Amino acid sequence: MSNTDNNQPDRKRGNIEKQFTKTAYDPIDTRHQGAIHVPVYQNSLFAFETYEAFSDAVKQPMHNHVYSRGNNPTVEYLENKLADLEAAEAAKCFASGMGAITAAIMSFVAQGDHIVCVDQAYGPTKEFLSVYLSRFGVETTFVDGRLLENIREAVKPNTKLIYLESPTTMFFELQNLRECAEYARSIGIHTMIDNTWATPIYQNPLAHGVDLVVHSITKYIAGHSDCVGGVVLGSRELVDRIGNNEYMLFGAIMTPQAAALISKGLRTLPLRMQRHETSGLTVAEHVRTLPFVHRVNHPGLPNHPQHELAASQMSGYSSLFSFITQVPIETMKAWADKLKYFKIGVSWGGFESLVTVNPAGKQQEDGSLVRLYIGLESPQDLMADIDQASESLSLL
Repeated sequence: MSNTDNNQPDRKRGNIEKQFTKTAYDPIDTRHQGAIHVPVYQNSLFAFETYEAFSDAVKQPMHNHVYSRGNNPTVEYLENKLADLEAAEAAKCFASGMGAITAAIMSFVAQGDHIVCVDQAYGPTKEFLSVYLSRFGVETTFVDGRLLENIREAVKPNTKLIYLESPTTMFFELQNLRECAEYARSIGIHTMIDNTWATPIYQNPLAHGVDLVVHSITKYIAGHSDCVGGVVLGSRELVDRIGNNEYMLFGAIMTPQAAALISKGLRTLPLRMQRHETSGLTVAEHVRTLPFVHRVNHPGLPNHPQHELAASQMSGYSSLFSFITQVPIETMKAWADKLKYFKIGVSWGGFESLVTVNPAGKQQEDGSLVRLYIGLESPQDLMADIDQASESLSLL
């Protein structure tokens, strides 16, 4: 990874080791006979010895085990691990990333309010903001978040939330998190960010002043393409407010089975992210040399227009990126069909490498958009696979 700070690699190694301890180490838990993995509490309810104990617990359902729609021990274990990793006071896990995102957004707005959102945010998030919330009188303005000035100009007297995603889903554009958070705080509104791409290993938005962080746990955090989940992290006050309202009322709860699987995947997250970063940068550099590729969108590449900002607010990079080509969409779909190691699929974060062509389903003004996810396979095999597919269509 190119970086102007010569001490960055040493700091990064130390940070990875600390995070690995957070994800992998647990003291022996005598409550569970020393079980290495947290047990799956397949419980819908929890009983009490006295009515007084029951009454006290019901007053704070987020901090007591009363009913698994509120707090389940297996899920709570994962929440505590994720909060520690993201340096948050509290975390609440949901059944999906969109469950977490929508609940958190709803906690900030009411009829007549306004939201500012970056225009390259995750597609379903944009649909929720622009279509669904508009039914209830909540307006959203989408802006190019690369410049704080664009956000400033979009803010209105009734704005309640600035929604960030850095890097963004398809073009991997960044926002200056500290500047956005400081501005929002100065005018008395909140900030929220989708941090799925970087994971808590490589970016901690709360340290830059952002109020709430959300992740699609389905991706890197779980890491094995075998479960779906989401999480909201932030101050105890904000997370408890979501837990006591949107989480309890909407019912998008994470199951204990999913939490147990994710907890196992979490233990190897720092090691997996190191491999993803190295392989992702290696393949991205190779793709950049292909004659039919116009531009590679990866903030870890030195020629990315926001690389300096990326290096200042992230300690590393993940392995999802895109490239622009003038080659027609149908030809690039045929190219994807020729790939042997890359599977065609929409999600990412697991072992397997993936490819999608024009994943947003829209014609790009400056050519076809191809998104690549670099998994844990040999990067040499992946680059050879890209080359053979390109050569078979006479693109080299």
